[in-house]
Amino acid sequence: MAQKALAFEIFGITLFGKAKDDVAVVDPVAYTVTFDAGDADKDLTDTLEKTARLVGDAKKPVSGDLGLVIKARDDRDRLIASLYENARYGGIVTITVNGVDLDDLPPNPSFNHDAPVPVTIHVTPGPVFTLGQVTLSGDAAGLDPAKYDLLPGGSAGSLLILKAGTKIVDQLKAESRPLARLTSRDVVADHKTNTVAVTIAVESGPVAPIGTVSIKGEKTVDAGFIRKYSRLNAGKPYSPEDLRKAGDRLRKLGVFSSVSIREAEKLDPDGSIPLGITVSEGKHRYFGIGATYSSIDGAGIEGYWGHRNLFGQAESLRIEGAVGRLGETTDTDDMNYSAGITFIKPGAFFPSATLEASIKAARVNTDSYDADTITARTALAYELSDYDTVTGGVQLTYADIDDAFGNNKYLTFGIPLGFVRDTRDNKLNPTEGYVASLDVSPNYEIMGQTFFSSFEGSVSGYRALDQEDRFVLAGKLSLGTLFGGAELQDIPATQRFFAGGGGSVRGYAFEEISPYNENGDATGGRSYALASFETRIGITDTIGVVPFVDAGTVSAGNYPDFSDIRVGAGIGLRYLTPFGPLRLDVAMPLNRYDGGSQYGIYAGIGQSF
Repeated sequence: MAQKALAFEIFGITLFGKAKDDVAVVDPVAYTVTFDAGDADKDLTDTLEKTARLVGDAKKPVSGDLGLVIKARDDRDRLIASLYENARYGGIVTITVNGVDLDDLPPNPSFNHDAPVPVTIHVTPGPVFTLGQVTLSGDAAGLDPAKYDLLPGGSAGSLLILKAGTKIVDQLKAESRPLARLTSRDVVADHKTNTVAVTIAVESGPVAPIGTVSIKGEKTVDAGFIRKYSRLNAGKPYSPEDLRKAGDRLRKLGVFSSVSIREAEKLDPDGSIPLGITVSEGKHRYFGIGATYSSIDGAGIEGYWGHRNLFGQAESLRIEGAVGRLGETTDTDDMNYSAGITFIKPGAFFPSATLEASIKAARVNTDSYDADTITARTALAYELSDYDTVTGGVQLTYADIDDAFGNNKYLTFGIPLGFVRDTRDNKLNPTEGYVASLDVSPNYEIMGQTFFSSFEGSVSGYRALDQEDRFVLAGKLSLGTLFGGAELQDIPATQRFFAGGGGSVRGYAFEEISPYNENGDATGGRSYALASFETRIGITDTIGVVPFVDAGTVSAGNYPDFSDIRVGAGIGLRYLTPFGPLRLDVAMPLNRYDGGSQYGIYAGIGQSF
């Protein structure tokens, strides 16, 4: 018996079959639409067509005859607003349904459904208006209209006028005036001169500090912690920017599905402005799996479980495990394994400090070395500003390593110190800004009684070439050096420098780039330099391609000598999702090692850097 074919959809893309409608339409009514923009130019015509939902949804039926009329009336309002946005204050929009003007239709229309109901939209754009007289009054009387792009003879678009009023109020609020408000905004069009007279009046209100901060909506998260972590302290000058930052800060905790912060409509008797923080808690427990793939190093799978509010103050606990090199080897002893547990306490000791403690075990098998490690680490991160964070901690690592120097065991105590400056506009898919880091770690290897220190620096920058962020240039430069240890083997291989793989020079195997001894065994180095450059090109709103080139060198000396630079190049595919881009990269080594990898395919989540 024949059956209906099913559709398969993933991440919003129908891979085969016919996608089903999201919502069934009650009493569906089909229609056709004719759109005429009169003497409008191409740009305005395109804008108006995109504004009209009847045009954009022409293939979708509406619900009932009245639903069609309601949609038409909504389109008329939208089109008039669009004309005003383009300074066309004399424009006329006429819409007929089944040959009858909207205003002449009965309250409950009924159309013949033998054929789709004809709809006609006709727009007469009218002339372009310019600004005439501009008056700022009230507490805005002393302000210069030109600073708000309100210039006589200039653009009279409605959005520009709206933004000017909003900007004036925002500036007053930024002066710690929480009750600043727009009292009037009058726009009068003169159709004889095709000019618009604008009058904007504001009331600034008094300067006020922050008063009491109330918390609503909390269930298991401590209200006192929310208040403390927001850093909206009573007596502090009121600032809309501080409110925005507090909201962002609370959202980043991961325990709230929504956060809103509002000031009261009037001051308290002491002259302060009360604030209200309303939160909605999300699910605190979570679990999941992740996967990566490299044609050189095989597939990897990760599983994790976590709790975001362990003791009521947004403390997080995460337990995770991973297996790697699946498909690369069938011998379980040669696979990679890792397991760990991490505890994070935000607001530790200070509202701007975060404590992290972890213990992790791993077995790593690479072409350069095999290592079994256990690492315990405790660190405290402190936010110096919105962009700058410093970190300091202690770390103890036991390692059993087989490498070019044979089998050696190490017990290393370290003091990792770090600084990060992050100005990126988006952590998952940046288009502007940069992130720079500096890491220093003095270490003492206890078994061999060896002091050594590592110094690493990295900077990544991003630049969009267009307003739609369809073309983004991204670059990264990393440098590192090791000092100390009489012999290279005195330093654990896991702390020497290697390069290659999806996180550094694509096209080469993981940690394939290294100095080699006379036996052809990779030894790792004391210094490295890496550079990557990508052009991220958006083909659609969700799909992009990324041509890239990576280069790197690892040297035996304390400073890179650039005598052996390895370069990989390729192209990647990106699919944007709410949790970050899905990434698929294909790369080739341009000067590969003898017997080394010929190409690499990498799949994962997130941009490469």
